[in-house]
Parts: sequence; C-alpha cells; structure tokens
Amino acid sequence: MHKSWMKRQSRLGYLFIGPNMIGVLLFFIIPAVYSFYLMFTDYKFMSPETNFVGLDNIRRMLNDDLFGVALRNTFVFLLAVPVSMGLAFIVAVALNKSVYWQKTLRALYFMPYITSGVAIAFVWMLLFQPTSGPINGFLRGIGITNPPGWLSTTEWSMYAIDIIWIWFMLGYNMIIYLAALQEIPEELVEAARIDGARPWQTIRQVIWPLVSPTTFLLLITGLIMTIKNFGIIQAITQGGPGNSTTVLSLFIYQNAFRYYEMGYAAAISWALFAIIMIFTVLQWLGQKRWVHY
Repeated sequence: MHKSWMKRQSRLGYLFIGPNMIGVLLFFIIPAVYSFYLMFTDYKFMSPETNFVGLDNIRRMLNDDLFGVALRNTFVFLLAVPVSMGLAFIVAVALNKSVYWQKTLRALYFMPYITSGVAIAFVWMLLFQPTSGPINGFLRGIGITNPPGWLSTTEWSMYAIDIIWIWFMLGYNMIIYLAALQEIPEELVEAARIDGARPWQTIRQVIWPLVSPTTFLLLITGLIMTIKNFGIIQAITQGGPGNSTTVLSLFIYQNAFRYYEMGYAAAISWALFAIIMIFTVLQWLGQKRWVHY
C-alpha cells in the first residue's frame, strides 16, 4: 500500500514538472548543444552552406581586437555589482529602522528594477546630456568647469553605464538585504549594544556576518545577471561611441543578428559561459572563508 502510494506521488510529481522540463529541454538544452556544434562551423544565417572549420572560430576570437575590447568592457561593467551591493546594504540598514516614509522609500528604491528598460535609457540619456543635462549642470554649479562627456565620449561612457546599472540594481539588492536583516534576532543586536559596541561595530561584527549568505547569493546572481545583460547598453549606446561600451553579451548579439555570423557568435557565447563558470567556481571556493551559515 505504501509503495503504491509512493509511486502515485512520484507520477504526480513528474506530471507537474513535465511541462517545465520540456520547456528547459526545447529552449535551453537543445539550443546549447546546437550552439556547441555551431562553434566549429562557419554557419551564417540564410547561407545555404555550412562547413566544418574546426578551431578556426576560437583562433579568430583570440586574435580579434574587438573581442579584447569587449572582454575589458565586461570586467569594467562587473565593477558595478559590488558597488551596488554595498550601497544597497547601507540603504537596507537605514530603512530597516523606524524612519519617516519608510514604506514609500522602499518602494521608490525598488521602482527602477521594475521599470521598462527603454524608459530607463531615455531618462538617463537626458540626465547625461553633456551640454544641457542636469548632471553636468550640477557639476558646473559646484565649480567643475569641464565636466565629463559621459555617454558621448569613449573615456567616460562605460563608467556612465556602470552608474546606470548600479542605480538599476540598487532596489533589488536592497529588498533582498531587507529580508535578511529582518531575520536577524533582535537579541543579538541588543547584546552587542549592552556590551558597549558602537553602531558601526555592531554592523561590522554582528549584522554583516549574519547576512553574509545573502551577500554570497547576491554576488553570484548579480555577476551572472550583469555579465549576460546587454539590453540597457543596446538601448542607450548600441555599444558606442566607437566600441567603448561593447560588452561580450552585446558582441555576441552583434555578430549573430547584425553580421549573421552564427558560428563565430557561438564561439564567443561559449567563451562567455566559461567566464561565468570560472567566476562561479571561484566564489564557491572562496565563500568558505567569509560566509557564515
């Protein structure tokens, strides 16, 4: 009786997860395997011929100056992740206390994360406008006579994208940190205060270690989300000026859907996958030293 009940439960479980697993198979696993095959071909979209080229795409990628530029820009883009997390932690600690308009402020901080990417692009293009934008207007008002050109210059464009991404991810990171902070027993914080710990010492010695699993989660998911994102960059700069904001994910998109070089794009995609795996493995190995469960 028990065994038959377990079998029925197992079949019911498979019935529920079946549609999702079919979707994963059709839209993730099969395309991934096919892209691995394409990496060794010269397949071009709408081309009648596909030839096996071996490692030519990988050699081309390693000798491609644009690939190097995109790789460097990707690492600059990733700098936004720890900065956003640090700011989000500070905001979460502040909003975890009783402050005026607490719920409203939480909603306002989270709102950018659920806002349309096109709307975000349009607003920030106006804010970063070099001659009449409010950001440079403010910088001139405090005495900076030659403010950056931001999105219009190759020197500052990638840093402007970082600022936008920090702002975009701040609300999401803050909400996750808030959830972690509210799970901390108040007795531990009170004990630290009774022992004479100052507020910054309480945060550093008590609160920060207790939310380290959340930090680890946000670091992994944030790096993965950032390294594969190109929507905001495509909407704001299309990788320009020049190639100063072309990251690897956008470089893949350009080769696949602008130049229709699917084989080469597949090779870059697997290079991006390898980078993500390296980052993830390093974080899993390093988390034993600073994550406290």
